[in-house]
Amino acid sequence: MHFRHSDDVRAAFPELAAGALTAGAPTAPVDDRLAELHTRAKARLADAPLSALPEIGAWRRAFSRMGLKPTQYRCASESLLRRFAKEGTLPRIHPLVDLCNAVSMAYAIPVAALDLDRIDGDLEVRPAGGGEVYVPLSGGSEHPAPGEIVFADAGGNAHARRWTNRQSGLSAVRPGTGRVLIVAEAMHDGAAADVAALLRTLAADLDALGAAPSRPALLTRDAPGFTC
Repeated sequence: MHFRHSDDVRAAFPELAAGALTAGAPTAPVDDRLAELHTRAKARLADAPLSALPEIGAWRRAFSRMGLKPTQYRCASESLLRRFAKEGTLPRIHPLVDLCNAVSMAYAIPVAALDLDRIDGDLEVRPAGGGEVYVPLSGGSEHPAPGEIVFADAGGNAHARRWTNRQSGLSAVRPGTGRVLIVAEAMHDGAAADVAALLRTLAADLDALGAAPSRPALLTRDAPGFTC
């Protein structure tokens, strides 16, 4: 499977910095790593309000450019940080998802984790044509509006809506998931270095937890693709 951002997305958002890796499910407990990453997230929240974080502000501006109200539709990392700030914790979902969520909060950068076995062919971040099918985590199905940026596979499945706002239940990581594609995306000044640092952190954690991560790849306009 090949993952990439479309030329249209790259042209509309030249500041995009992204990276990807693959991994299996952790075989060791993740609790210690979650505790350390949650401490980093708390420190980040203590330093400034969410609206002042450059990582969050850049995605809010990107959502505005997509015609979305950034206070109605939020990138995944902002949603996680808002819930964490309110509740002081996050619900446990799956060891790999829990780790990705914790890393996402520590860096304030959206991180997607998708079950590779549930992706049909190649996967591209691109404007929707309107015929793609999105399966919410709550069930049912939706069709993203034409032009909405989605994670679309060759079979016409939308694995995320509004780019980094909501992932699909179709490729959600669950018990029995064998191999996962992990994608990090950022827009702020210095994003390339921060995405690289995030992926190094995540790869080291996954390796220590027995999840056999691949070597992280940074995706650029000149090298926009990642082969799983």
